[in-house]
Amino acid sequence: MSTRFRINGQRAEVDVPEETPLLWVVRDDIGFTGTKYGCGIGLCGACTVHVNGRAVRSCVTPVSGVSDTEVTTIEGLSQNGEHPLIQAWVETQTPQCGYCQPGQIMQAAAMLADFPNPTDEQIDHVMSGNLCRCMAYIRIREAIKLAAGRMRADAGEDNPGADHA
Repeated sequence: MSTRFRINGQRAEVDVPEETPLLWVVRDDIGFTGTKYGCGIGLCGACTVHVNGRAVRSCVTPVSGVSDTEVTTIEGLSQNGEHPLIQAWVETQTPQCGYCQPGQIMQAAAMLADFPNPTDEQIDHVMSGNLCRCMAYIRIREAIKLAAGRMRADAGEDNPGADHA
C-alpha cells in the first residue's frame, strides 16, 4: 500500500503496509533518525513528532493515518538549530543522556503554539507524558520558559500575561 504525505516540507511516498508505525517509516524508510524509539506503546514520548502541527506518538500512529498530512520531525523543526527551544535546551544544559530530548522538544513546540506564555502547571500537565530517565524535568521547564520568553519577544509582545486555558 502506498501512502503519500509531506515530511519536513518535502513530499514523501512510501510503499509499506498501512499499519506500519510512522516511527519506523520516518527512521528506516525516510532516514530521519532524530525521532527515537522508547517504549513502543505511546507512553514515553521519545517518538513524538508533529502531524499537522499537533504532537503525536509516532510509535502508535499507523502510516495510513498520516496520508495527505504534514509530518514534522525534530530535524524539520529548524534547519540549523536556530529554533528558540533548541537554543534554550543548549543554554540551560538540559540534556543529560539526550535520548528523550527530541520528543521533549517536539512536545514543547506543540505546547507553545497553544500556550505562548505557559505557567508551571501548564508545562507540567502538557509535558507529563514525556518521560526523562535522567530526571531533567526542572531544566526542561526552565528551557521551555526561556524559549517562550524569546518567542514572545520575537513576536513583539510587550506585556503578555500568562495563558489560562
